[in-house]
Amino acid sequence: MVEELTNSLAIARVIDTKCDEFERSLQAGLAPNIESFLVGVPPEQREPLLLELLALKVDYRIARREKPEVGEYASRFPELTPQKIASIVEAPRATGDTLIGRKLHVYQCVSLVGAGAMGRVYLALHDDLQRHCALKILAPRRGETDAEYIAQFHQEGQAAAALVHPNIVTLHAVGHIAGVHFLEMEYVLGRSLQQLIREEGPLPADQALRLSCMVADGLAAAHRAGIVHRDVKPDNILVTQEGVAKIGDFGLSTRKLAASNVAGWATACGTPNYMAPELFQGKDATPASDVYALGLSLYQLLIGRLPWTKTSILELVQDGRKETVPDIRSFRPELSLELSECVAQLTAPDPAQRPADAAAASRLLHAILGLERDLESLLIEAFGKDPTVRWVREGENYCVTRQLPGNRRQRVFVEPSHHPVEERLLLLYSTCCPATPSYYEQALLQNAVVMHGSLAIRVIDGQKMFVVINAYPRSTVAPEEIRRSVLEIAAQADQVENLLTGQDIH
Repeated sequence: MVEELTNSLAIARVIDTKCDEFERSLQAGLAPNIESFLVGVPPEQREPLLLELLALKVDYRIARREKPEVGEYASRFPELTPQKIASIVEAPRATGDTLIGRKLHVYQCVSLVGAGAMGRVYLALHDDLQRHCALKILAPRRGETDAEYIAQFHQEGQAAAALVHPNIVTLHAVGHIAGVHFLEMEYVLGRSLQQLIREEGPLPADQALRLSCMVADGLAAAHRAGIVHRDVKPDNILVTQEGVAKIGDFGLSTRKLAASNVAGWATACGTPNYMAPELFQGKDATPASDVYALGLSLYQLLIGRLPWTKTSILELVQDGRKETVPDIRSFRPELSLELSECVAQLTAPDPAQRPADAAAASRLLHAILGLERDLESLLIEAFGKDPTVRWVREGENYCVTRQLPGNRRQRVFVEPSHHPVEERLLLLYSTCCPATPSYYEQALLQNAVVMHGSLAIRVIDGQKMFVVINAYPRSTVAPEEIRRSVLEIAAQADQVENLLTGQDIH
């Protein structure tokens, strides 16, 4: 009897170990193959292990709103009867959950809203405060076998609870009740970015950028508080029905996954497909590694999938991070060069070449979002059908001609500067006349009364010229600002030109 019990426990431990590894792969988004986990398993262990793995896989798929069918598994696993497969695939989950309708401390569990390898998330009602919340319950196996993780879970949860930002899912409480470890979070009615990508495919550039800007803003608040998320990915970003992106799972972000067959993996943390190259080298997670994951998430929003085709942790370690992220314009040529350069900068293999933290990444993304509106559309909105204004494009620049009273006219040049993207300006200037020394005194006197912009000297075609000039941040300039500047610069430049030369040259 003792020997039989010992053998039974040994089998259970083997099955638990295999299931743990399978769960970690699911959580990492690596699409583990059930058959590969059955290789080398003794016949007496095969069926019970297969049933456990199949249940984990089906739960995982249903939590992601997929619909697994009995037939697809019946053809793969003929050793299982269709009845056994149906008992797993068609089992009632939400209604059969032991917590639904029950009270856990002050939380009345209403329904199951999600499940994964690390635990389950319930819609719950806080009895004392009479508000709905999302209650994340860790899988019991985690609390029993991973004391280090539980300690980190509580420590990070307490730190994350101090983060209050419109782009972060608010964490209200972290605790331990009757052997259950839980997080109480803001309940966000919406869907994850991963669901958005799965349902809608690649997003328009401006929508992808707007969502990424919000994620960067929330992540910047965490970085300012000294918190590195470590697991930024579309699955951990929720989008409300009003289109607001919110980062979640700060309390679970330091999970360390162990895989003894991959050197250095035991010290890595996060989801492998989104991990920065330096993390595979055993280096600590930093704000720059969060920025890398943010860049990959933006890539996924734009292209509809990740750039990596690797399916195992070993392949990712050996090959996946030696590659640079492909140019997004090779898949979507209509995307702007600035957006392509932005994605490349966020996902640079060398962390020193990326924005240092999410605050810097946010400035870059907001600048790119502003640049997504081309100058032509800004000019059309600025001047509409104004018969006194016309323009021609010269490369990236525009020459706008303004008709003035007395049959005079003045040209205003509209040009983006060549600063880094996040510092780029839109320059508007109009040439008055050559900057000859005899005009200096009059020009300086005139500069003192210029109401818009300033009178300056600019080298044009190798010659010093007096110009009336103004500048705006390229990413935020509005059509009304362009309209007002063109009209006022043209009028003032013409006035200076007439005053100094008595002619109408420009």
